[in-house]
Amino acid sequence: MKPYSLTKLFNRFFHSEKSGGIILFVCTAVSLVLTNVGVEGYVELWETPVGDHSLVHWINDGLMTIFFLLIGLELEREIYLGELSNLQNALFPVFAALGGMVVPAGIYLALNWNGQTDGAGIPMATDIAFALGVLYMLGNRVPASLKVFLTALAVIDDLGAIIVIAVFYSSSLNLQALAVAAGIFALLLVLNRLKVHNLLPYLIGGIIMWYFMLSSGIHATLTGVLLAFAIPFGSGDEKSPSYILQDFLHIPVAYIILPVFALANTCILIDTDAVALLTQAVSLGIIGGLVFGKPLGILLFSFLATVLRISSLPGDLKWIHILATGALGGIGFTMSIFITLLAFEDASLINASKLSVMLASLTAGLIGFVALRFSLPRPSSVAS
Repeated sequence: MKPYSLTKLFNRFFHSEKSGGIILFVCTAVSLVLTNVGVEGYVELWETPVGDHSLVHWINDGLMTIFFLLIGLELEREIYLGELSNLQNALFPVFAALGGMVVPAGIYLALNWNGQTDGAGIPMATDIAFALGVLYMLGNRVPASLKVFLTALAVIDDLGAIIVIAVFYSSSLNLQALAVAAGIFALLLVLNRLKVHNLLPYLIGGIIMWYFMLSSGIHATLTGVLLAFAIPFGSGDEKSPSYILQDFLHIPVAYIILPVFALANTCILIDTDAVALLTQAVSLGIIGGLVFGKPLGILLFSFLATVLRISSLPGDLKWIHILATGALGGIGFTMSIFITLLAFEDASLINASKLSVMLASLTAGLIGFVALRFSLPRPSSVAS
Protein backbone atom coordinates (compact mmCIF):
# COMPACT_ATOMS: atom_id res chain seq x y z
CA MET A 1 0.00 0.00 0.00
CA LYS A 2 1.43 3.39 -0.98
CA PRO A 3 1.80 6.20 1.59
CA TYR A 4 -1.23 8.46 1.64
CA SER A 5 -1.31 12.07 0.44
CA LEU A 6 -3.35 14.77 2.18
CA THR A 7 -6.07 16.71 0.39
CA LYS A 8 -6.96 20.34 1.07
CA LEU A 9 -10.24 19.44 2.76
CA PHE A 10 -8.62 16.74 4.89
CA ASN A 11 -5.99 19.20 6.10
CA ARG A 12 -8.74 21.66 7.00
CA PHE A 13 -10.64 18.92 8.83
CA PHE A 14 -7.55 17.69 10.68
CA HIS A 15 -6.57 21.15 11.92
CA SER A 16 -10.16 21.90 12.97
CA GLU A 17 -10.49 18.65 14.91
CA LYS A 18 -7.10 18.79 16.62
CA SER A 19 -7.68 22.32 17.93
CA GLY A 20 -11.19 21.29 18.94
CA GLY A 21 -9.64 18.50 21.01
CA ILE A 22 -7.58 21.00 22.97
CA ILE A 23 -10.68 23.11 23.68
CA LEU A 24 -12.56 19.96 24.76
CA PHE A 25 -9.83 19.20 27.27
CA VAL A 26 -9.98 22.74 28.70
CA CYS A 27 -13.80 22.66 28.96
CA THR A 28 -13.71 19.30 30.72
CA ALA A 29 -11.16 20.58 33.23
CA VAL A 30 -13.22 23.73 33.85
CA SER A 31 -16.43 21.74 34.35
CA LEU A 32 -14.77 19.35 36.81
CA VAL A 33 -13.27 22.22 38.81
CA LEU A 34 -16.53 24.18 38.96
CA THR A 35 -18.44 21.07 40.06
CA ASN A 36 -15.97 19.99 42.73
CA VAL A 37 -15.28 23.39 44.29
CA GLY A 38 -19.03 23.77 44.67
CA VAL A 39 -19.71 26.83 42.49
CA GLU A 40 -23.31 27.67 43.31
CA GLY A 41 -25.80 26.91 40.57
CA TYR A 42 -23.33 25.41 38.06
CA VAL A 43 -24.69 21.85 38.10
CA GLU A 44 -28.29 23.08 38.38
CA LEU A 45 -27.77 25.30 35.31
CA TRP A 46 -27.69 22.30 32.97
CA GLU A 47 -30.87 20.87 34.51
CA THR A 48 -32.82 24.09 33.85
CA PRO A 49 -36.19 23.22 32.25
CA VAL A 50 -36.55 24.41 28.67
CA GLY A 51 -40.00 23.46 27.45
CA ASP A 52 -40.64 19.77 28.08
CA HIS A 53 -36.98 18.89 28.65
CA SER A 54 -33.89 20.04 30.54
CA LEU A 55 -31.16 22.12 28.94
CA VAL A 56 -28.75 19.16 28.96
CA HIS A 57 -31.39 17.02 27.22
CA TRP A 58 -31.69 19.56 24.40
CA ILE A 59 -27.91 19.64 24.09
CA ASN A 60 -27.63 15.84 23.91
CA ASP A 61 -30.60 15.28 21.59
CA GLY A 62 -30.53 18.54 19.64
CA LEU A 63 -27.07 20.06 19.31
CA MET A 64 -25.43 16.66 19.06
CA THR A 65 -27.56 15.94 15.99
CA ILE A 66 -25.49 18.61 14.23
CA PHE A 67 -22.33 16.81 15.35
CA PHE A 68 -23.66 13.58 13.85
CA LEU A 69 -24.54 15.48 10.67
CA LEU A 70 -20.90 16.49 10.33
CA ILE A 71 -19.76 12.91 11.01
CA GLY A 72 -22.14 11.70 8.29
CA LEU A 73 -20.84 14.26 5.79
CA GLU A 74 -17.24 13.28 6.56
CA LEU A 75 -18.07 9.60 6.20
CA GLU A 76 -19.81 10.28 2.87
CA ARG A 77 -16.73 12.12 1.58
CA GLU A 78 -14.44 9.29 2.71
CA ILE A 79 -16.62 6.80 0.81
CA TYR A 80 -16.75 8.81 -2.42
CA LEU A 81 -13.33 10.46 -2.59
CA GLY A 82 -11.25 9.69 0.47
CA GLU A 83 -9.55 6.76 2.16
CA LEU A 84 -12.66 4.56 1.94
CA SER A 85 -13.08 5.05 -1.83
CA ASN A 86 -10.37 2.49 -2.57
CA LEU A 87 -11.49 -0.92 -1.33
CA GLN A 88 -8.06 -2.28 -0.44
CA ASN A 89 -7.03 0.90 1.36
CA ALA A 90 -10.42 1.11 3.08
CA LEU A 91 -10.33 -2.42 4.44
CA PHE A 92 -7.25 -1.74 6.58
CA PRO A 93 -8.92 0.90 8.85
CA VAL A 94 -12.25 -0.95 8.54
CA PHE A 95 -10.74 -4.12 10.02
CA ALA A 96 -8.88 -2.05 12.61
CA ALA A 97 -12.08 -0.25 13.64
CA LEU A 98 -13.97 -3.55 13.82
CA GLY A 99 -11.36 -4.96 16.18
CA GLY A 100 -11.47 -1.73 18.16
CA MET A 101 -15.19 -2.28 18.75
CA VAL A 102 -15.43 -6.06 19.19
CA VAL A 103 -12.54 -6.59 21.63
CA PRO A 104 -13.43 -3.72 24.05
CA ALA A 105 -17.07 -4.81 24.08
CA GLY A 106 -15.92 -8.37 24.74
CA ILE A 107 -13.77 -7.29 27.69
CA TYR A 108 -16.67 -5.30 29.14
CA LEU A 109 -19.13 -8.19 28.74
CA ALA A 110 -16.66 -10.67 30.24
CA LEU A 111 -16.60 -8.56 33.41
CA ASN A 112 -20.33 -7.77 33.45
CA TRP A 113 -21.92 -10.90 32.03
CA ASN A 114 -24.41 -11.21 34.89
CA GLY A 115 -24.79 -7.48 35.48
CA GLN A 116 -24.98 -4.21 33.55
CA THR A 117 -24.53 -5.57 30.01
CA ASP A 118 -26.16 -2.43 28.55
CA GLY A 119 -22.83 -0.64 28.99
CA ALA A 120 -21.02 -2.77 26.41
CA GLY A 121 -21.24 0.02 23.83
CA ILE A 122 -19.40 2.52 26.04
CA PRO A 123 -15.78 1.35 25.40
CA MET A 124 -16.45 0.81 21.69
CA ALA A 125 -16.27 4.51 20.74
CA THR A 126 -13.39 6.80 19.74
CA ASP A 127 -13.44 10.59 20.14
CA ILE A 128 -12.12 12.06 16.87
CA ALA A 129 -11.43 15.52 18.29
CA PHE A 130 -9.43 14.34 21.32
CA ALA A 131 -7.54 11.65 19.40
CA LEU A 132 -6.45 14.05 16.66
CA GLY A 133 -5.68 16.66 19.31
CA VAL A 134 -3.13 14.29 20.85
CA LEU A 135 -1.71 13.44 17.42
CA TYR A 136 -1.31 17.16 16.71
CA MET A 137 0.84 17.55 19.82
CA LEU A 138 3.46 15.35 18.14
CA GLY A 139 3.97 17.99 15.45
CA ASN A 140 5.40 17.38 11.99
CA ARG A 141 6.95 14.04 12.86
CA VAL A 142 3.54 12.40 12.19
CA PRO A 143 3.41 11.02 8.62
CA ALA A 144 0.37 11.66 6.43
CA SER A 145 -0.51 7.95 6.38
CA LEU A 146 -0.87 7.89 10.17
CA LYS A 147 -3.12 10.96 10.19
CA VAL A 148 -5.36 9.44 7.54
CA PHE A 149 -5.38 6.04 9.27
CA LEU A 150 -6.48 7.49 12.62
CA THR A 151 -9.09 9.73 10.98
CA ALA A 152 -10.56 6.91 8.90
CA LEU A 153 -10.45 4.60 11.93
CA ALA A 154 -12.30 7.14 14.08
CA VAL A 155 -14.90 7.90 11.40
CA ILE A 156 -15.63 4.18 10.87
CA ASP A 157 -15.68 3.75 14.64
CA ASP A 158 -18.30 6.51 14.90
CA LEU A 159 -20.37 4.78 12.22
CA GLY A 160 -20.22 1.61 14.34
CA ALA A 161 -21.30 3.61 17.39
CA ILE A 162 -24.22 5.04 15.41
CA ILE A 163 -25.34 1.53 14.45
CA VAL A 164 -25.00 0.38 18.06
CA ILE A 165 -27.13 3.33 19.23
CA ALA A 166 -29.80 2.60 16.62
CA VAL A 167 -29.98 -1.11 17.42
CA PHE A 168 -29.42 -1.29 21.17
CA TYR A 169 -30.17 2.12 22.69
CA SER A 170 -33.47 3.14 21.17
CA SER A 171 -36.59 2.96 23.30
CA SER A 172 -39.94 1.41 22.40
CA LEU A 173 -40.95 2.47 18.91
CA ASN A 174 -43.75 4.83 17.91
CA LEU A 175 -44.33 3.35 14.45
CA GLN A 176 -46.50 6.24 13.26
CA ALA A 177 -43.84 8.86 14.05
CA LEU A 178 -41.14 6.60 12.60
CA ALA A 179 -43.15 6.22 9.37
CA VAL A 180 -43.42 10.01 9.03
CA ALA A 181 -39.67 10.41 9.61
CA ALA A 182 -38.96 7.70 7.02
CA GLY A 183 -41.32 9.41 4.55
CA ILE A 184 -39.49 12.71 4.95
CA PHE A 185 -36.14 10.97 4.46
CA ALA A 186 -37.49 9.33 1.28
CA LEU A 187 -38.64 12.75 0.04
CA LEU A 188 -35.18 14.20 0.63
CA LEU A 189 -33.65 11.32 -1.33
CA VAL A 190 -36.02 12.12 -4.20
CA LEU A 191 -34.88 15.76 -4.12
CA ASN A 192 -31.31 14.44 -4.27
CA ARG A 193 -32.10 12.32 -7.34
CA LEU A 194 -33.78 15.33 -8.98
CA LYS A 195 -30.49 17.20 -8.47
CA VAL A 196 -31.97 19.89 -6.22
CA HIS A 197 -28.81 21.51 -4.90
CA ASN A 198 -30.36 24.24 -2.76
CA LEU A 199 -29.56 23.35 0.87
CA LEU A 200 -32.65 25.02 2.33
CA PRO A 201 -35.23 22.25 1.62
CA TYR A 202 -32.83 19.64 3.01
CA LEU A 203 -32.25 21.59 6.21
CA ILE A 204 -35.97 22.29 6.72
CA GLY A 205 -36.77 18.64 5.98
CA GLY A 206 -34.01 17.58 8.37
CA ILE A 207 -35.50 19.63 11.21
CA ILE A 208 -38.95 18.12 10.65
CA MET A 209 -37.46 14.63 10.37
CA TRP A 210 -35.58 15.24 13.65
CA TYR A 211 -38.84 16.14 15.42
CA PHE A 212 -40.58 12.94 14.36
CA MET A 213 -37.48 10.86 15.01
CA LEU A 214 -37.40 12.29 18.55
CA SER A 215 -41.00 11.10 18.98
CA SER A 216 -40.40 7.70 17.37
CA GLY A 217 -38.16 6.10 20.01
CA ILE A 218 -35.17 5.96 17.66
CA HIS A 219 -32.48 8.26 19.03
CA ALA A 220 -32.98 11.66 17.39
CA THR A 221 -29.27 12.25 16.72
CA LEU A 222 -29.38 9.58 13.99
CA THR A 223 -31.29 12.15 11.94
CA GLY A 224 -27.98 13.91 11.39
CA VAL A 225 -26.42 10.88 9.68
CA LEU A 226 -29.49 10.24 7.52
CA LEU A 227 -29.64 13.88 6.47
CA ALA A 228 -25.94 13.81 5.53
CA PHE A 229 -26.53 11.02 3.01
CA ALA A 230 -29.59 12.78 1.58
CA ILE A 231 -27.68 15.98 0.81
CA PRO A 232 -26.26 15.92 -2.75
CA PHE A 233 -22.55 15.14 -2.94
CA GLY A 234 -22.15 15.71 -6.67
CA SER A 235 -18.53 15.82 -7.72
CA GLY A 236 -17.51 16.73 -4.18
CA ASP A 237 -15.92 20.00 -5.27
CA GLU A 238 -16.17 23.28 -3.38
CA LYS A 239 -19.50 24.11 -5.03
CA SER A 240 -21.28 20.90 -3.99
CA PRO A 241 -23.91 21.20 -1.21
CA SER A 242 -22.18 18.49 0.83
CA TYR A 243 -18.83 20.30 0.71
CA ILE A 244 -20.37 23.69 1.53
CA LEU A 245 -22.25 22.36 4.57
CA GLN A 246 -19.35 20.26 5.83
CA ASP A 247 -16.96 23.19 5.53
CA PHE A 248 -19.42 25.47 7.35
CA LEU A 249 -20.05 23.02 10.23
CA HIS A 250 -16.41 22.44 11.20
CA ILE A 251 -16.09 25.64 13.21
CA PRO A 252 -19.38 25.55 15.19
CA VAL A 253 -19.02 21.82 15.94
CA ALA A 254 -15.38 22.04 17.07
CA TYR A 255 -15.64 25.33 18.95
CA ILE A 256 -19.23 25.49 20.19
CA ILE A 257 -21.21 22.23 20.12
CA LEU A 258 -18.62 19.77 21.46
CA PRO A 259 -17.32 22.19 24.13
CA VAL A 260 -20.90 22.84 25.32
CA PHE A 261 -21.51 19.07 25.38
CA ALA A 262 -18.36 18.63 27.49
CA LEU A 263 -19.36 21.39 29.93
CA ALA A 264 -22.88 19.98 30.34
CA ASN A 265 -21.94 16.32 30.70
CA THR A 266 -18.81 16.32 32.84
CA CYS A 267 -20.36 17.77 35.99
CA ILE A 268 -18.90 14.88 37.95
CA LEU A 269 -18.49 15.09 41.71
CA ILE A 270 -15.29 13.23 42.56
CA ASP A 271 -15.79 12.04 46.15
CA THR A 272 -15.00 8.87 48.06
CA ASP A 273 -18.17 7.19 46.81
CA ALA A 274 -17.30 7.90 43.18
CA VAL A 275 -13.75 6.61 43.63
CA ALA A 276 -15.07 3.47 45.33
CA LEU A 277 -17.32 2.78 42.34
CA LEU A 278 -14.24 2.64 40.10
CA THR A 279 -13.53 -0.84 41.46
CA GLN A 280 -16.92 -2.18 40.38
CA ALA A 281 -17.37 -4.33 37.29
CA VAL A 282 -18.92 -1.59 35.13
CA SER A 283 -16.01 0.79 35.70
CA LEU A 284 -13.43 -1.95 35.26
CA GLY A 285 -15.12 -3.03 32.03
CA ILE A 286 -15.03 0.51 30.64
CA ILE A 287 -11.43 1.14 31.67
CA GLY A 288 -10.25 -2.28 30.52
CA GLY A 289 -12.09 -1.96 27.22
CA LEU A 290 -10.71 1.48 26.38
CA VAL A 291 -7.16 1.17 27.71
CA PHE A 292 -6.41 -2.45 26.76
CA GLY A 293 -9.19 -3.60 24.44
CA LYS A 294 -8.87 -0.78 21.92
CA PRO A 295 -5.16 -1.09 21.05
CA LEU A 296 -5.27 -4.89 21.23
CA GLY A 297 -8.34 -5.15 18.99
CA ILE A 298 -7.06 -2.60 16.48
CA LEU A 299 -3.66 -4.31 16.22
CA LEU A 300 -4.99 -7.87 15.98
CA PHE A 301 -7.70 -7.17 13.40
CA SER A 302 -5.50 -4.97 11.18
CA PHE A 303 -2.77 -7.65 11.34
CA LEU A 304 -5.41 -10.23 10.38
CA ALA A 305 -6.31 -8.12 7.33
CA THR A 306 -2.68 -8.31 6.15
CA VAL A 307 -2.31 -12.04 6.90
CA LEU A 308 -5.43 -12.75 4.83
CA ARG A 309 -4.04 -10.47 2.08
CA ILE A 310 -7.17 -8.36 2.24
CA SER A 311 -5.13 -5.20 2.76
CA SER A 312 -1.60 -4.18 3.67
CA LEU A 313 0.26 -2.00 6.12
CA PRO A 314 1.06 1.48 4.72
CA GLY A 315 4.67 1.45 3.55
CA ASP A 316 5.93 4.18 5.91
CA LEU A 317 4.36 2.71 9.06
CA LYS A 318 5.37 -0.07 11.44
CA TRP A 319 3.20 -2.26 13.65
CA ILE A 320 4.30 -0.33 16.73
CA HIS A 321 2.70 2.75 15.14
CA ILE A 322 -0.56 0.86 14.68
CA LEU A 323 -0.49 -0.31 18.30
CA ALA A 324 0.25 3.22 19.55
CA THR A 325 -2.49 4.68 17.34
CA GLY A 326 -4.79 1.98 18.70
CA ALA A 327 -4.09 3.40 22.16
CA LEU A 328 -5.30 6.80 20.91
CA GLY A 329 -8.43 4.96 19.76
CA GLY A 330 -9.05 4.33 23.47
CA ILE A 331 -9.84 8.02 23.93
CA GLY A 332 -13.60 7.52 24.06
CA PHE A 333 -14.77 10.72 25.76
CA THR A 334 -17.61 12.37 23.73
CA MET A 335 -19.12 9.24 22.17
CA SER A 336 -18.48 7.08 25.25
CA ILE A 337 -20.15 9.60 27.57
CA PHE A 338 -22.98 9.96 25.07
CA ILE A 339 -23.60 6.19 25.07
CA THR A 340 -23.31 6.15 28.88
CA LEU A 341 -26.30 8.50 29.06
CA LEU A 342 -28.28 6.12 26.87
CA ALA A 343 -27.17 2.93 28.63
CA PHE A 344 -27.88 3.78 32.28
CA GLU A 345 -30.50 5.60 34.33
CA ASP A 346 -29.01 5.34 37.82
CA ALA A 347 -27.26 8.65 38.63
CA SER A 348 -24.41 7.09 40.64
CA LEU A 349 -23.74 4.55 37.88
CA ILE A 350 -23.70 7.30 35.25
CA ASN A 351 -21.35 9.37 37.40
CA ALA A 352 -18.96 6.44 37.92
CA SER A 353 -19.08 5.54 34.22
CA LYS A 354 -18.28 9.11 33.16
CA LEU A 355 -15.35 9.20 35.58
CA SER A 356 -14.16 5.84 34.24
CA VAL A 357 -14.38 7.12 30.66
CA MET A 358 -12.35 10.21 31.52
CA LEU A 359 -9.67 8.30 33.43
CA ALA A 360 -9.42 5.67 30.70
CA SER A 361 -9.29 8.31 27.96
CA LEU A 362 -6.55 10.21 29.77
CA THR A 363 -4.54 7.02 30.30
CA ALA A 364 -5.01 5.86 26.71
CA GLY A 365 -4.05 9.28 25.38
CA LEU A 366 -0.86 9.39 27.45
CA ILE A 367 0.13 5.86 26.41
CA GLY A 368 -0.48 6.61 22.74
CA PHE A 369 1.38 9.92 22.89
CA VAL A 370 4.45 8.47 24.61
CA ALA A 371 4.54 5.41 22.33
CA LEU A 372 4.35 7.53 19.17
CA ARG A 373 6.78 10.10 20.59
CA PHE A 374 9.49 7.45 20.88
CA SER A 375 8.62 5.29 17.85
CA LEU A 376 8.14 7.92 15.13
CA PRO A 377 11.22 9.27 13.32
CA ARG A 378 12.65 12.70 14.11
CA PRO A 379 10.97 15.64 12.33
CA SER A 380 14.01 16.19 10.08
CA SER A 381 13.60 12.69 8.61
CA VAL A 382 9.86 12.88 7.98
CA ALA A 383 9.01 13.49 4.36
CA SER A 384 7.00 16.64 3.72
